Amino acid sequence: MKTPKMRAMAMAIAAGTLSISLAACGSSGPSDTGGGGGGGETTTMWSLTGGPQPVYQASVDRWNENNSDQPLSINFFANDAYKNKIRTALGAGEAPSFIFGWGGGTLESYVETDKVMDLTGFLNNNPEVKNRFLPSVLENGVVDGKNYAVPNNSIQPKVLYYNKELFKQVGVEPPQTWSDLMALVPKFREAGIAPISLGGQSKWTNLMWLEYLVTRIGGSEVFDKIVSNEPDAWSDPAVHEALTKIQKLVDAGGFIDGFSSIAADSGADVAPLYTGKAAMLLQGSWVYTDMKTAAPKFVESGKLGWMEFPAVAGGEGDPDSIVGNPSNFWSINSDATKAQQKTAKEYIKNTLFDDEYIKGIVDTGAVPPVTGVEDELKESPDSDFLTFVYEMAKDAPSFQLSWDQALAPGQADKMLTNLDLIFLGKITPDQFVKRMNATIKSGADQ
Repeated sequence: MKTPKMRAMAMAIAAGTLSISLAACGSSGPSDTGGGGGGGETTTMWSLTGGPQPVYQASVDRWNENNSDQPLSINFFANDAYKNKIRTALGAGEAPSFIFGWGGGTLESYVETDKVMDLTGFLNNNPEVKNRFLPSVLENGVVDGKNYAVPNNSIQPKVLYYNKELFKQVGVEPPQTWSDLMALVPKFREAGIAPISLGGQSKWTNLMWLEYLVTRIGGSEVFDKIVSNEPDAWSDPAVHEALTKIQKLVDAGGFIDGFSSIAADSGADVAPLYTGKAAMLLQGSWVYTDMKTAAPKFVESGKLGWMEFPAVAGGEGDPDSIVGNPSNFWSINSDATKAQQKTAKEYIKNTLFDDEYIKGIVDTGAVPPVTGVEDELKESPDSDFLTFVYEMAKDAPSFQLSWDQALAPGQADKMLTNLDLIFLGKITPDQFVKRMNATIKSGADQ
């Protein structure tokens, strides 16, 4: 899903909820008979409009053509409308057979309230299905050692883009280490070029820098402790060092002037890269398509470069670990009928990421989270970039879900607010750590 920030909802499933009525933006297949557990043998799916919607649609149509006795029905909703609807439907016991999600805190809440099936046995008994997925992506469907979700669209790691022409103009090479990156700042500044573009007004863009630095410095285990709500988890030295490095980068003039007023949601952070005003940009793989649309000559001429986030000397983290959006996921409603659950598993086994599904994802300019797709990617006009993204995920020992999605909403909001203050120099790393530890101690939004 080409959405830079898809926040996990806090699930008050046990509480009573008011029913709402939202019209679907589109549907396919037999009539939707309601919730996963409520009558009829149609197996229901809800998903999001846009992005890979045609891929989902086509897969449901193929399934229904070949399995008329096990019909599927899919409905599509806008992002926020879906989040409201699924929360209400789960509370009322009227959710679809397939539950669309992002992993992270939302999936954990589903597991804690017994709303989704344990798929561990199903995957272990069908190794051809389990081995279909890239391990670093499938891991994001695991809660407490058990698998409750499987990927359903594309991988979207965060990438360091750079303008090759500007690097050539200044006579420098792309940074391989954090020290290299810091050394580039004065060189680009002297040439009248912003070293790094940043849409700081959107706040979630700031998070990319913290995520990667903490992972490079301390390893993926640092955030694993944070997301597990271990007391004082934010006090890990890697967090403090990452915050300190960020403030030093800001103070050195590393980011484009006025970055705190630039909104990433409108693409204003991407434009400086292809217009020659900024040399680098840390953003999701999804903005590649945006650049192709907004500046096709820049992309097609080979002026756009991309690379993984630089290593940090002395860091304990694996430099091949990545962060971003591993994929969206399908879970199976534990309240669905036995027949619906059977159909759902057979759909996952026989249709999800079949050849047509994979081709559909690649044709959208995205990378499916499955193994053995090198040849399909080579056939794409964007093969160089897509292959790079695929290899990032394939080789990653850890593919960490974006922190603002992995954390509970209240904690995520506080994190983004305080990180914004770090970038603006209004609080110290110590103050950030203290404030974030308080969200764990108080059980904020847990």
